[in-house]
Amino acid sequence: MSNPRVRTRIFAFPLVLTLILAAYACARILEVVHSPVPRLAVVALNVLSAMAFAFAHGARHYRLRGILVFAAICTVVGNFSENLSVLTGFPFGRYYFAELMGPKLFHVPVLLGLAYIGMAYVSWTLARLIVGRPFAPLAGSRMVALPLAASFIMVAWDLAQDPVWGTVLHGWVWLDGGPWFGVPVSNYLGWFLIVFTIYLLFALYLCRNPVPAIAKDGGFWRMAVLFYSFCAAGNAMQTIPSAVPAIVADPTGRLWHVSDITAASALISVFVMGAFAAFAWIRLIEQEKTSTD
Repeated sequence: MSNPRVRTRIFAFPLVLTLILAAYACARILEVVHSPVPRLAVVALNVLSAMAFAFAHGARHYRLRGILVFAAICTVVGNFSENLSVLTGFPFGRYYFAELMGPKLFHVPVLLGLAYIGMAYVSWTLARLIVGRPFAPLAGSRMVALPLAASFIMVAWDLAQDPVWGTVLHGWVWLDGGPWFGVPVSNYLGWFLIVFTIYLLFALYLCRNPVPAIAKDGGFWRMAVLFYSFCAAGNAMQTIPSAVPAIVADPTGRLWHVSDITAASALISVFVMGAFAAFAWIRLIEQEKTSTD
């Protein structure tokens, strides 16, 4: 007879992830609708629900120790690189953080540092599906292929997000402006370098500390694809008219139409982030079909 405690955990796992997804979806909706909820509370719900998803989903596959190592790598590398860039301009460019994201650790908001964990984990999980053989141990060419793929997936998210949060909402301010609606190209080159470093360090950890293969449960992987899809949809919703000015200026004095910024964010979200989500979903279907043949 099966253990009732095991059955309870199996039942509870998708329920917990569903509730976290609902909290994240709520945060994305609150970003674009008029509500009395303070902006900082909305940002916190966004970041913390993404982080909760990473811990809940990741603990099942990598065990608690593995996801804690992943979170530690994200937090240390992310905060170090953000503080370094604020002070020196490397690797992202010259900028500073305003008060939108709340209290800071040195020069970087605590919530910004934690934001690396959720989206980095989801992007890594989609990369495992897209590269293929997601149930196989991490070895050989996959040691580089997975970090590369995950980095592209993660940077696609920032490509859509940064002009909105920087130029429109002024969560951070790019001192020298930039061609991508006030954001410099160096930001994306720096992002790719930093997230690739995060993923490579985690890949090295997994190579030295392999985890047992999880059950080939399609629902487990679909949750991550859905999370990334919800993120893309939330970006697209930013095209909904809001109370922000129609035209904003970056510190160089260059003027930008907010409608152009949100439309570009939506296009990236649909056709780049959406493509990654679609590819991951298709590969999952192929994997499920192969496992049942």
